[in-house]
Amino acid sequence: MSQFLPEAIQSFLPNVIQLIYLVATGFFIVGIRRLGSPATARSGNQLASIGMLIGVAVTLFDQEIISFEFIVAGVVIGAAIGVFAAKKVQMTAMPEMVAVFNGFGGGASALVAWGELARLNPTMFDTQSLITTGLSILIGSITFTGSFIAFGKLKGFIGGGRIALPGQNIINLVLTAVALFLVGWFTIDPANQVIFWSLFGLALLIGVLTVLPIGGADMPVVISLLNSYSGIAASMAGFVLGNNLLIISGALVGAAGLILTNIMCKAMNRTLTNVLFGAFGGGEEGPSAIGDSDKTVQQTFADDVAIQCAYAKKVVIAPGYGLAVAQAQHVLKEVANLLENKGVEIKYAIHPVAGRMPGHMNVLLAEADVPYDQLYDMEEINPEFASTDVVLIIGANDVVNPAAKTSPGSPIYGMPILDVDDADRTIIFKRSLSPGYAGIDNALFYSDKNQMFFGDAKKSLQELATAIKELD
Repeated sequence: MSQFLPEAIQSFLPNVIQLIYLVATGFFIVGIRRLGSPATARSGNQLASIGMLIGVAVTLFDQEIISFEFIVAGVVIGAAIGVFAAKKVQMTAMPEMVAVFNGFGGGASALVAWGELARLNPTMFDTQSLITTGLSILIGSITFTGSFIAFGKLKGFIGGGRIALPGQNIINLVLTAVALFLVGWFTIDPANQVIFWSLFGLALLIGVLTVLPIGGADMPVVISLLNSYSGIAASMAGFVLGNNLLIISGALVGAAGLILTNIMCKAMNRTLTNVLFGAFGGGEEGPSAIGDSDKTVQQTFADDVAIQCAYAKKVVIAPGYGLAVAQAQHVLKEVANLLENKGVEIKYAIHPVAGRMPGHMNVLLAEADVPYDQLYDMEEINPEFASTDVVLIIGANDVVNPAAKTSPGSPIYGMPILDVDDADRTIIFKRSLSPGYAGIDNALFYSDKNQMFFGDAKKSLQELATAIKELD
């Protein structure tokens, strides 16, 4: 494209390109900043997408990589696939979709580094380029296979518990050390195909062996960490290509993913090393599982719940993954509207690890048009439980388990939870007394202040909505 421009303009073109990259970076930064609130997350995602579109288009035109017709065709086809996926993928499958995105991002970075290496004579690369090429292939490949193992665990065709060889952690550490050694060797002898393919294959294997032993309850943390990996791999690929936009955008994603990973670990009172080298929980609750048979629970039904909620001053709703499984967010919003019409104050308590990915509950409730100002983070809502009449716990378990505060021997002891037990009454919507991901019984089930509303969350909420209407 540049050969058709006047020579005077061509001399300024590199600076103009960098300026456009800077504008695109601004879109990324503002977009990520706006992702911090449910009220602005949608516009933040749109701004970041615009920044990426600008960056891709400018790079393709500037480098004359492909013709205008192919660029338009790629945008149209890619947009069509994206819209189709966004419309068809259920909210319960959103974590799996994010895992796939992470995998493709890491894989793309590894392929870019490989492609650049194949396009040019490896001996022409300087030391920095060789190091970043090796790291891009290493991190990108680990992200690719690790993300698809996470996808399999989330989807259920790979067991959610620990799947590992004896001494798996030692094996992983040794393989990682060998991979880093191969990166160094590749830097010294880049033309050696044996070293290159050994690095590529070993990185793919490390991705599998690193994620496979991690328990299902830690998948939210794993998704965040792999998202960070994909950003770091992209940044390394940016150094290989000498593309400032890719370096910056990859670094932003990498840093944001690490920050989110740290937040998730704190929310679970776990260290990252404990997540990576230990298993926590193994599966999901099932209708056949039972709790402690020596204890009794108070069972309730729709009519009684309707009366308690309708005559309450404040009701707090604590959603969990069970709400997503039942696809009950729209019925929940209907129940909330009916109670608000009766003058009841409604708030939603959002635990950082409720659901199976960061922000899962926020997105789920946004889909049902729940007002953003009714969503409260754990730190904001916990002081209010003492003045709450009723807490409706919809499909949540470990994040409301008092054992995190009262049982030093519990695997979740010390994990910050929603202090729902401070409220006058808690009502748990659940299919059974089965344990959550942590695999331990929930003491809240048997509390004198708690009642169990057994059944599928969607059906139970529909019954509750009908019962509230009949109070009029």
